[in-house]
Amino acid sequence: MSDAAAAQKQWFGHPRGLSTLFFTELWERLSYYGMRAILVLFMVDQIQNGGFGLTDGKATAIYGLYTAGVYLFALPGGWVADRLIGQQRAVFLGGCIIAAGHFTMAIPIIPGLHGLSTPSFFLGLILIVLGTGLLKPNVSAVVGQLYPEKGAERDAGFSLFYMGINIGAFAGPLVCGYLGEEVSWHLGFSAAGFGMLIGLIQYKAGLKYLGEAGTLKGVTEASKKKDMTRFWSACAALTATGVILYFMRDTLGLTLEGMAQATGGLIVGLAIVYFGYVLLAGGLTTTEKKRVIVIFLLFVGAALFWSGFEQAGSSMNLFAERFTDRVVFGWESPASWLQSVNPLFIIIFAPVFGWLWVALGPREPSIPFKFGTGLVLLGLGFLVMSWASTYIPENTDGFQGVSPMWLIVTYFLHTAGELCLSPVGLSSVTKLSPDRLVGQMMGTWFMGAALGNLIAGLVAGRIESMPLPQLFSTVAMIVIVSGGLYILFTIPIKKLIGDLKADA
Repeated sequence: MSDAAAAQKQWFGHPRGLSTLFFTELWERLSYYGMRAILVLFMVDQIQNGGFGLTDGKATAIYGLYTAGVYLFALPGGWVADRLIGQQRAVFLGGCIIAAGHFTMAIPIIPGLHGLSTPSFFLGLILIVLGTGLLKPNVSAVVGQLYPEKGAERDAGFSLFYMGINIGAFAGPLVCGYLGEEVSWHLGFSAAGFGMLIGLIQYKAGLKYLGEAGTLKGVTEASKKKDMTRFWSACAALTATGVILYFMRDTLGLTLEGMAQATGGLIVGLAIVYFGYVLLAGGLTTTEKKRVIVIFLLFVGAALFWSGFEQAGSSMNLFAERFTDRVVFGWESPASWLQSVNPLFIIIFAPVFGWLWVALGPREPSIPFKFGTGLVLLGLGFLVMSWASTYIPENTDGFQGVSPMWLIVTYFLHTAGELCLSPVGLSSVTKLSPDRLVGQMMGTWFMGAALGNLIAGLVAGRIESMPLPQLFSTVAMIVIVSGGLYILFTIPIKKLIGDLKADA
C-alpha cells in the first residue's frame, strides 16, 4: 500500500496505521509492565515460597540493570533498523524475541538452583532486553513517520499512542500480578509471554496500513553489507565480554551493585561520545547541530525524570507490599495492583492533555517548560511519599500499614508530570532529529530512560539503610531543582530549537 493510500485510511481522525502501532504497543506494554510489577517482589520473596530470597539491595540492582538494559539497547536497535532491516521488520523481530524471553522466565526453578544460580531466569531477562531494544525505539519512530507535517497533530497522535501504551500497562499488573502473587510467579511470567504473542499477531494483520512508513530507505547494498559485518563483529565482541566477565566475576570482585554503578558510568560516557561524534563529524547543518544539542538536553531531563518515576517498580512497590494497608472488604489485594494506578490516570488524562496542546495553539508551552513542569510535579509526588513515611513506626510488628491514598496521590502527581514530559519528549525527538538519524536519536531518548531506570534501582536499594522520609525527600529536592532550571532556561533553549514549522 502506498503512503497516499495508507494516509486515506483514518482512525479517530488519525492515519489508520496508528491503530496497528497502538495495539502492538498495548500488548507489548502489557507483557513488560505485567512482568515488571512482580519482578522485585519475586526476587525478594522467600525460597520456600518460590522466590529467589535476595536482599533488597541485590534485587533492586538486578531490577535497575534489567530496566536500564531494556532502554540502553534502544540505541543499537535504532541503528539496526536505520541501516539493516527498517523499522517495520525491527518491530516484529523484537516482539518475537520478547515473547521468547517471557516464556524462558516461565520455566520452573530447577530444584537446588535459586537466586543468582538460576540460568533460565537471567536468559529470559537478556532476551527481553534485546527484543525491547529492537521494538521500543522503532515503533515510536514509525508513529512519527505517519505525520510528515511535524505539527500539533503529531503531538496529538503521540498522546493517543501513549494512551495505548498505558492501557497495556494498566492491564499487565492486574493479570500478571494476580497470577504471580496469588498462584505462581512463573505463571505470571508466562502470561506476559502470551500477551506479546497476541501483539505480534495483531501487528502482522495490520501491517498493510503502515504503507512505506518504517521501511528501509536510502541504503545501498554495499553500505548494508559493511554494516552487517560491523553488526556481527559487535555481537561477537559483546558476547565475549559478557562471558569473560561472568567467569572472572570472583577474581575481579564484581558485585551486582558495583556492576550497576559501572553501567551508569558507561551510559553517561556512551551518550557523551555519541553526541560529540554526531555534532563534530556527523555532517550536520548549523540548525541541525543546535537541535541535536536540544535532544541532548532532553536526554538529561529524561534521565532525571525516570530516575524518580521508575521507582514505582522498586522502592514504591516494596512500600506497597510492606507498609500499605491493602485490605478491601476483608481481602488483601496483591501489592502489584497498585502499579496499575499510574496507567489508569494516563488513560483518563492523556486525551485531555493531547486536546489541550492543540487547543492552546500558539500559546502552547514550550518543550523545556513542559520538561521543567514534569520534573517539578515528580518531585512533589516524592514529597508526599516522604510525608507518608513519617507515619511508619520503627517497630512494624502489628502495624497494618498506611492508607493506599498516599501512593494514589503520588501516582497522580507523577502522572501529570509524565504527561508533560514523556509523550512530548517522544514527539520532540522525532521533530528535532535529522531525517537520516531518526532511529538513532530515538535510541538516545531511551538511553536517557536507561540511565534513569538504573539510578532508580540503585536508589531503591537504599531502602534497607536510609530512613524512608530522608530517601524520598532527597529524590524530591533533586528533581524539583532540576525542573526549575529547565523552566529558568526556557528562552535560550527555545532559540536553539528555532522554527520547526518553517522547516516542515
